[in-house]
Amino acid sequence: MARKRDMTEGKIALPLVAFTLPLVLGNLFQLTYNAVDSVIVGRYVGEEALAAVGTSAPLMNIVLLLISGLCMGASILMSAQYGARDYALLSRQISTTFLAGCGFSAVFSLLSILLAEPLLRLIQVPEEVVGEAGVYLRVVFLGILFTFIYNFLANTLRALGDSRTPLYFLIASAVLNIFGDLLLVAALGLGVLGSAVSTVASEAVCCLLCGIYISRKVPLLKLGKRWLVFDRKLLGRTISYGSTSAMQQVCLQVGKAIIQAMVNTQGVSVMAAFTAVNRVDDFAYTPQQNIGHAMTTFIAQNKGAGHTERIRRGFRIGIGIEAAYSVGVCLAILLGAPGIMEMFTGAEDAEVVSLGVAYLRRIALMYLLPGFTNGIQGFFRGMGNLKVTLYSTFMNMLGRVAAVWVLLLVLSLGFGSLAWANFVGWAVMLGFEVPLLGRRMRGGK
Repeated sequence: MARKRDMTEGKIALPLVAFTLPLVLGNLFQLTYNAVDSVIVGRYVGEEALAAVGTSAPLMNIVLLLISGLCMGASILMSAQYGARDYALLSRQISTTFLAGCGFSAVFSLLSILLAEPLLRLIQVPEEVVGEAGVYLRVVFLGILFTFIYNFLANTLRALGDSRTPLYFLIASAVLNIFGDLLLVAALGLGVLGSAVSTVASEAVCCLLCGIYISRKVPLLKLGKRWLVFDRKLLGRTISYGSTSAMQQVCLQVGKAIIQAMVNTQGVSVMAAFTAVNRVDDFAYTPQQNIGHAMTTFIAQNKGAGHTERIRRGFRIGIGIEAAYSVGVCLAILLGAPGIMEMFTGAEDAEVVSLGVAYLRRIALMYLLPGFTNGIQGFFRGMGNLKVTLYSTFMNMLGRVAAVWVLLLVLSLGFGSLAWANFVGWAVMLGFEVPLLGRRMRGGK
């Protein structure tokens, strides 16, 4: 059996970079595509429709976190099983995750039909928007099965060392969704309903294409009747891994929401500057996170294969890649901060541009820290110790929230202090992770 994407043998640096690039491109493409999707709804339907789609995001994010958490937990197990060449166990892991995810998706779709509007009212959505937001949620969540299947197949392919194919299907889905929005929303005038139908239809087509590809090109995933094998013990481990990953993401989102609430007390200019710099931070951090995810797959495969020294070498190379990227993005933002801010607001909004430039030039000098934290988290995920990543993320957000409260609200040090609050969060995170990493590298647990 050919193992062209096996990371347990051969060179390390180039395969890591080659695995990372499609992850980076996919996430950057997703960020760009989400913006285009919102523009179409806002421009061709109106602000209430845009608000209906936007206000549904918190509920949708929770579901996506649960799905991605389950799939990421399973993919770590799959990577280790693939590295160990235990194809029988890998087969049961794949089928068990697939069946459990389909069951969860079906139950959640049913609940969403019944509870969409009560949940929207629970999060204080204005009454004039509830109706359209409810329609959007019901249609999108009826198609949640397709969302799960794509995430499942994408994470499974990545666990086997293939990060390119999921990128191609993500691009296909996004392009189909944009054309669907233009047809159903702009041309046929179906509004929010059209946007939701376009989203579900594009994901369904993406799943179909992915299934066809796997049936023809990936022998390990041609399970036949073995797709119906369900292993309760494996499900327990998958839920344990997946729930920890999901809790980590939820912790991150809650922390961001609290910080946003504190920033909202500082006036419109500060809010506008914060929105802009957050978008810049998203584009800066995403590749760092993707390098960490590539390290997770590499380390998990080599853990399964029992290659301890290769894990150490891979970690050192991964950290080097994180550092090189972080220095590059630091220089780009230091040199381009004014132009970047003017892309969001225009040169005429001098106060917002000034606030944003000061923040970006300060935070750019700190980008090495999240690069290191993402690399270390990639190591612990790959080794199967997801509790370390959960605890360190919690400490990061706790330190950052506390620092924002002290620096911005108590000491009134201004917008630039938000960069130092990030520094505090990352420093706390590293203070927790580094001693554990050192002990693990010396052979401890």
